[in-house]
Amino acid sequence: MAEKLEDLNLPLTVVTRIVKEVLPDGVAISKEARTGLAKAASVFVLYVSSAATNIVKSNKKKTMTGQDVLEAIKDIEFDRFVEPLSEAFEQYKAHMIAKKSLAGKKKEETDEIEIIEDD
Repeated sequence: MAEKLEDLNLPLTVVTRIVKEVLPDGVAISKEARTGLAKAASVFVLYVSSAATNIVKSNKKKTMTGQDVLEAIKDIEFDRFVEPLSEAFEQYKAHMIAKKSLAGKKKEETDEIEIIEDD
């Protein structure tokens, strides 16, 4: 668990990068606004995590899954985010499967290398 309350906040650099990607060119954001967004995002993540934890406990499970998080988003009445999050989750899973497959192929290729010794 976090030692200090500040440890639960999302890193300001990450929030700043996300905000800058979304803002149109020529639009700046103050440090105060970035800090506010970072704190709001942290509170939201904690809220969703808490709701997902309740779902996990009510289903007598020990591991929280992406599906539990999506269900929690519905429970806290953020339904309009469920579809885009589901799509992003599926893309992430496909990316991870492809990454694993590529790593497996590379391992197979190195396993197949034959060492030829000169007599």
